[in-house]
Amino acid sequence: MKYMMLINLGPQARDWRTMTVEQQKAIATGYQALNQTPGVTPGTRLQPPETATTVRVQDGQTLTTDGPFVEIKEALDGYFVYEGDDLDAAIQVAAKVPAASMGGAIEIRPMAER
Repeated sequence: MKYMMLINLGPQARDWRTMTVEQQKAIATGYQALNQTPGVTPGTRLQPPETATTVRVQDGQTLTTDGPFVEIKEALDGYFVYEGDDLDAAIQVAAKVPAASMGGAIEIRPMAER
């Protein structure tokens, strides 16, 4: 089964500038190890939520809003794909994402099969 792993860094992990060099290195090492995990297809980090543009179509008109639709504390910061046996395996991988232990969260969604 394939799972989309949606990463919410949370305020602490999102504010890279306030971290010590040691904290930054630990996070980078954690993501490098995650990318080496069997079944993980690395995704990428996204630009900050403030750079988002949200698009809706209402009454045939395309409407855009600067910024994310959700509150920034809930915004998507990155993603990767994991292919594993079951949800329990996906949960174990999600727990290895550095942001998960820094006030962030990882949303796991099974990918629809064609």
